[in-house]
Amino acid sequence: MNLVEISKVLSNETRLKILQWLKCPEDHFPYQHIKGDFDDGVCVQYIGEKSGLSLSTISHYLSTMQRAGLVIQSRFGKYTYYKRNEDEIANYIDFLKEHL
Repeated sequence: MNLVEISKVLSNETRLKILQWLKCPEDHFPYQHIKGDFDDGVCVQYIGEKSGLSLSTISHYLSTMQRAGLVIQSRFGKYTYYKRNEDEIANYIDFLKEHL
């Protein structure tokens, strides 16, 4: 776990909102036309639409979040899906509780 990298990711309001939305995707995103469920995450297209930012900006944010270990990427054909990495998020929270 890279504490500094994760903290940088969480310092951006939109990236923080994305993690919040992905916690309960069924509450924040429409039915997904390719997968139908949220087991593999949310299509980047829907994340972009909800944020109101360009797909290139959202893709950059999600890539940064993936490098920090906070999200997991899955590809299905030409579509990319993201979901939270609950284990890494729990590790980060536990580290903060224990050391700060």
